[in-house]
Amino acid sequence: QLQASGGGLVQAGGSLRLSCAASGRTFSAYTVGWFRQPPGKEREFVAAITWIDGIKFADSVKGRFTIARDNAKNTAYLQMNSLKTEDTAVYYCAGRQVLGLSRASLLAEYIEWGQGTQVTVSS
Repeated sequence: QLQASGGGLVQAGGSLRLSCAASGRTFSAYTVGWFRQPPGKEREFVAAITWIDGIKFADSVKGRFTIARDNAKNTAYLQMNSLKTEDTAVYYCAGRQVLGLSRASLLAEYIEWGQGTQVTVSS
C-alpha cells in the first residue's frame, strides 16, 4: 500500500515536499511515479524514479521538481520548488515493481496507487 502526504496551501514561488510511504518489504524493487490531477482535467504524469534510480520528469516541472527515494524508510519524495498556480492539483503516488524508465510515465502501467494529497498554489 502507498500513502501520499505533504500537500497543502502555498504561495506561488514557494516549495513543498510530498512523501509517498510504502508498506511491505519490496519497496526497493518498486518504481514510484508521481501523477497529478488538476481541477477538471485528467490525471497527468509528473515524475518517476525507478528501482535503480532512473529518473524522469514531465517537461512542465523540469528544473523545478526533484524526486528521490529512501529505501531504508520505504519512502519516496517529490520536492517541488518554484511552485506555480498551474501546479495546483491532487497529487498521487503510484508504484509497480521493476517498471522500466521508458514506461514510467504511463499511468496505466502502475498497479498500486496512494490516496492523493491536495496541493494548492495561490497567486
